[in-house]
Amino acid sequence: MKSRVLGITCEIIINKEHMKQSEIKELSVEELNEKLNIFKKSYTDLKLAHAISPLETPMQLKTVRRTVARIATELTKRELQ
Repeated sequence: MKSRVLGITCEIIINKEHMKQSEIKELSVEELNEKLNIFKKSYTDLKLAHAISPLETPMQLKTVRRTVARIATELTKRELQ
């Protein structure tokens, strides 16, 4: 799903806005860092788009934000081990 607002393109991975904890645990550290950057950018784009004109489904913000937290938590957990 793509929404275009004032020249800003928000790309959301359809049906993959969130990742389950079991999926996150299977990824390597490099993959986690890559996914973290993708989801952080996606979250920032969504927030900006939502501020300009309301999203059709504002729950996307919540799911993407929680996915960012899950990935960051897994990275921190692995650093501490």
